[in-house]
Amino acid sequence: MAVPTRTEALSLLVSTSPSPRLLQHVTVVAEVASFLAYRASRAGLTVDRRLVETAALLHDVDKALPPDHPLKALGHGAAGAAWLTEAGHAELARTLIAHPVTRFTDPEAAAWVTGAPIEERIVTYADKRATQRVVTLEQRFDRWRRNHPEYRAKLDRAYDIAQRLEDTLCTAIGIEPCDVERLRWVDDAMSRAFAAGLPDGRPAESVDGLPVYGTPADPSAA
Repeated sequence: MAVPTRTEALSLLVSTSPSPRLLQHVTVVAEVASFLAYRASRAGLTVDRRLVETAALLHDVDKALPPDHPLKALGHGAAGAAWLTEAGHAELARTLIAHPVTRFTDPEAAAWVTGAPIEERIVTYADKRATQRVVTLEQRFDRWRRNHPEYRAKLDRAYDIAQRLEDTLCTAIGIEPCDVERLRWVDDAMSRAFAAGLPDGRPAESVDGLPVYGTPADPSAA
């Protein structure tokens, strides 16, 4: 199958009944990833922007699955990849598998930073720059360290790889880390999808109006 459209990705996401907190996080990640992909295109790099947007929107889909779902045994990332593969979207699987912070402690992580497809690196980096809002890489890791002090040593190693990813990716697309922002499209795309007949499964408290749709340079872009 082709990479899902925004509407198809939103339908998949809504079908899992994500919590307001999860919905906000994946919205921020998708919009940061969209900004990064846009800047990569402007820098002359070849990037599948649809894959970036939809994979970023669905990167944490396994967190919305019931605790007793059999795919949960695969672990975060792999479970989401398997779920999307079963749904007919295996083309997103590799990007979902790559994004968890635990992958940064793998032996091949340093080589991945420079050798992986740019779509994987964009989605993974976007996730490291988002909580419920855009944050710095240091803020994201500090939060993990506070919440998981038992993994401090591993997180410190992962942070070194994350910094390499940030340096490599931002240099390639011609921005500074402080330039990273959200290219807002998710809420508007959701509203369009619901107007077209998609059942509205959003938690009402998670929707805060319609943002600008498109790119910073072209507000009409779809």
